[in-house]
Amino acid sequence: MIQRNADCGEWFQMSGIQEQNGGVARYHFSERKQNAPVSSEITGYFASMLVALHKQQPGNGYFESALKATKFLVHEAWDEQLSAMAFETEGDGSKFSYFFDNGIIVRGLLSVWRESRSPELLSTAFQCAESMSRDFFDGQDFNPIIELPTKIPLAVDKARWSRSPGCYQLKAALAWYELGQIAKQDCYFELYKTLLRSSLDAHDSFLPGCDAEIPVMDRLHAYCYFLEGLLPAIHDPECANALAMGIRRTKDFVNAISPQFLRSDVVAQLLRVRLFADAFGVLPLDENAAVEEAAILQTFQAEDPDQQLKGGFWFGKKQNEMLPFMNPVSTAFCCQALQMWAQYRQGDRRLQWQQLV
Repeated sequence: MIQRNADCGEWFQMSGIQEQNGGVARYHFSERKQNAPVSSEITGYFASMLVALHKQQPGNGYFESALKATKFLVHEAWDEQLSAMAFETEGDGSKFSYFFDNGIIVRGLLSVWRESRSPELLSTAFQCAESMSRDFFDGQDFNPIIELPTKIPLAVDKARWSRSPGCYQLKAALAWYELGQIAKQDCYFELYKTLLRSSLDAHDSFLPGCDAEIPVMDRLHAYCYFLEGLLPAIHDPECANALAMGIRRTKDFVNAISPQFLRSDVVAQLLRVRLFADAFGVLPLDENAAVEEAAILQTFQAEDPDQQLKGGFWFGKKQNEMLPFMNPVSTAFCCQALQMWAQYRQGDRRLQWQQLV
């Protein structure tokens, strides 16, 4: 497992998925041998993962790469004049800001701030979190997308989970909870609780969410965000029950749909929350399921000698054929899930939800 993490770290460092300006591409398209555009959200995930790798293996340049990513977020993605975080810094993507992405970015900034104590990173994290509460709330829901510079909400598309409010937004609310712990201000905890309440009320209807099976796999990815977002409140019986039920539901859907389509990140997310549920006394670990999920994840890691691929994790497969997307978020989730599983098997059950990428 250590070697697999080293290969994963090498992919983050050597594949070119992080551009020279510090931003990180949404994915590498292997058939075209080119990167997708840089994404602010993916750069936030990258920063969090590189800090996690730095803690496991200091001195490998991981922290320097994470710091470079946050400098991109602060100086290029964050618009000081608008007080808004752009979805992308170039092209049409610069015209929008996403609620969910902002939460991931805040958490990435905080991951690096805990190691560097840079006032600039903490300040931007607070400003970005304030934008989440100020610019996206319509009095009932947190709009998923706003246009820039007007900050007018984009019309909701109920057929697409990423363009509708929903329980998946709870993972973004972890940013508020973390800032509440840092600032010791109840207002941030209250924001988290507001989204927690609406998420608990709505999560039952999120799955399957559509008639066709294949799109449900994408919704499982989002549903696992909800399960991850429950972790700070896991002492609440309703949250604990939702987590236990959600693990079982996710597993059932994965089993049913995986012969047609399987996303590696969904399996990784399921394994991670399974380990948290056991560590927090919510649901005893199904070791057979965990062994199976870890084995599945390993099949997604590329052994190709091509430096742009080796050590990374493929996004998914359809009809047992790998899709040509080498994905930094899939790589981060899979790498962390396998590391958590290795620690668990060694008897280390100490898990902190703040470390969840």
